Amino acid sequence: MDALSVTGILLALAAILLGQSLEGGHLGSLVNGPAALIVMGGTFGASMLQTPLATFSRAMRSVVWVFRPPAFKPEKTIDQIVGWSTISRREGLLGLESIGESEPDPFARKGLRLLVDGSEPELIRSILETEIDAREHRDLQAAKVFEGMGGYAPTIGILGAVMGLIHVMENLSDPGKLGSGIAVAFVATIYGVALANLLLLPVANKLKSISHSRTREREMITEGIVSIAQGENPHNIETRLQSYLH
Repeated sequence: MDALSVTGILLALAAILLGQSLEGGHLGSLVNGPAALIVMGGTFGASMLQTPLATFSRAMRSVVWVFRPPAFKPEKTIDQIVGWSTISRREGLLGLESIGESEPDPFARKGLRLLVDGSEPELIRSILETEIDAREHRDLQAAKVFEGMGGYAPTIGILGAVMGLIHVMENLSDPGKLGSGIAVAFVATIYGVALANLLLLPVANKLKSISHSRTREREMITEGIVSIAQGENPHNIETRLQSYLH
């Protein structure tokens, strides 16, 4: 669990609610069903319209990374690669065959398979770098879904405000209906701005950060596997990969 993400959301909500309370406002005045429906429904609908189904589905699945990000332990990865190199020098490349078959990471498993098959170092690098670019593109496209939502939400909030004001103008002769219309107008704007800046845009940036970390790890694995294919000394490989820690 990413404690920073959970703390950030709770802190943002607490600050808004506490500020509302300290100003003498009622917390219930921030709860408005029609405003929430307009902003959330409109934002998700607009995002669905602009996004291919596969990308949208991937974006929804990747939300879990905000709270449970994929493990990125570069020191452990370096130790693992150095271990592969040691086995390769002691038993030959075929000694990595059983390790490659049991490797849980699909990217590392693909690299080890290429290594065991005796592929040339430059071919291994080319194939793995193409895989890195494709995976990073998919991850960033998922992040851009939330970035797009963050752009739509405030505008949809303004739309909700205008709709609320239209309702107010239609009922000027009936003072009893003015309050609900004005509430929708202002609360919809709050929902749109808050949803964008407290949730959607931060989620997009968090996913981008995770994507960059995953790409960095794959680059490290690529460099290590290519170095093994070139027959480099395990100590030299470890020294080279240590630069990724900085």
